[in-house]
Amino acid sequence: MAVVERSEQQTSANEMIDVDDPRTDEIIGQIPVSTPEQVAEAVERARFAQTHWAKLTVNERTRFVRRWLDLLWERQSEGIKVLRRENGKTDGSAFLEFVTVDNIGQYYVHNAARFLKAERRPSLFPGVQRATVYHKPHGVVGIISPWNYPFTLPFMDMLPALIAGNTVVLKPSEITPFIAEWGVNLMHEVGVPREVVQVIHGDGRTGAALVDNADYIQFTGSTATGRKVGKAAADRLIPYTLELGGKDPSIVLRDADPEMTAVGLIQGAFENNGQMCISIERVYVEDAIYDELLERIQHHAQEISISPRDGMDVIVGSMTNRTELERTQAHLDDAVAKGAKIIHGGNARPDLGPLFFEPTIIVDVDHSMDIMRDETFGPVLPIMKVSNEQEAIRLANDTTYGLSASIFSRNLNHAEELAQQIDSGDVSINRAQYATATPSVPTGGQRTSGSGRRNGKEGLLKYTAAQTVIADNLIGAQNDLQIATPFVVQLLKTLRLIRRYVPFI
Repeated sequence: MAVVERSEQQTSANEMIDVDDPRTDEIIGQIPVSTPEQVAEAVERARFAQTHWAKLTVNERTRFVRRWLDLLWERQSEGIKVLRRENGKTDGSAFLEFVTVDNIGQYYVHNAARFLKAERRPSLFPGVQRATVYHKPHGVVGIISPWNYPFTLPFMDMLPALIAGNTVVLKPSEITPFIAEWGVNLMHEVGVPREVVQVIHGDGRTGAALVDNADYIQFTGSTATGRKVGKAAADRLIPYTLELGGKDPSIVLRDADPEMTAVGLIQGAFENNGQMCISIERVYVEDAIYDELLERIQHHAQEISISPRDGMDVIVGSMTNRTELERTQAHLDDAVAKGAKIIHGGNARPDLGPLFFEPTIIVDVDHSMDIMRDETFGPVLPIMKVSNEQEAIRLANDTTYGLSASIFSRNLNHAEELAQQIDSGDVSINRAQYATATPSVPTGGQRTSGSGRRNGKEGLLKYTAAQTVIADNLIGAQNDLQIATPFVVQLLKTLRLIRRYVPFI
């Protein structure tokens, strides 16, 4: 991996950050830390370009995105290599990142013009006035994205922002910066002007400078940092969306299919080593099915392959940074000290690489343990037996988080009723984490898991501000200063009566 090129604004005086391959600890390149002045300059270039970008029609902007998606599909094998080298995940997990972005992009290509179309609304005086709502872009969208899904997360936010008429300045994680550069370079290849999408690099200081300058902030990361971003954006009175941490529960009802549930729980807990805000981090199982389910989970756990090698058949790869590995070990140590039992895994694997950790299943857990309260962000599946579904619901909601959840049951109608009792942004039934990968539905957090939504119509319109235009055709125009003339008073009374029976007028 070559050292990333400096832009014209990035001089030799820039501080540099090493980027390494977590599978080997090998340094694979460096990135320059953009100074606050360079961030401000990037935003100003984007702000100037935005006036021209916004003048394009929605269809013209989506054509750029369509070309980018086609080129992305052609070059995905190249991108997967870039992604895996700086993140450490498996081929399969990396491939899913590309598929997710492609699905979301195609959804907006086909639906954005309809979502962004000016809307006629009923006016105060029908026939006399015309009310129209326009969706206008905010300006420059600053995107601050994390290292765990370094391709999916920045681009699933960038595409609707661009289609809505904004320009974008992206600050990827300093741990995984090169896949973001790679994707943005493809955008420039298909003709998106360089000032319309720019990448700045650095650590938290760079992110803070972006919050100080952009017109809208999309942040994905930890709850602690999200609080700071929210406060800074509020001080400037700019809109923002925060997708933060999670401690996502899964509930297994007594009528669940044990085989399907075991596979679903393993996939939901160990995808990307559990380094996912919507990873299954705690499981509540009704006692009637507990023993049978545990047997099937232990059976399938023997089939989990952990390796640094290539291939879609590898289930678990390297973790991405040492902080998460150390937290995972600390949570396991705390749980075991308080009476929990590890029934599979539980060990670091330095023989495979510096950040490999075995997929781990732990039972006899309770809410006195950190592993059931705090976000672990590692390959751990804690399983707790409960007496009934109401106890499971109560424990699922016993958290400050509220990002995602899942339920396993054969009775879909009953499971959907229970899902509405869980305080989270989305709930999947019989297949975890699919809401985020479904372009048409909004996802996002409650409480300390964040605010705002991504995907769906909502995920596009958040990048716009609604502007209302009321046009009066001058029929019945007044010639004096009195507002409540006898004519107006009578007209309003008549309209009130009519709207009781014809409310859409």
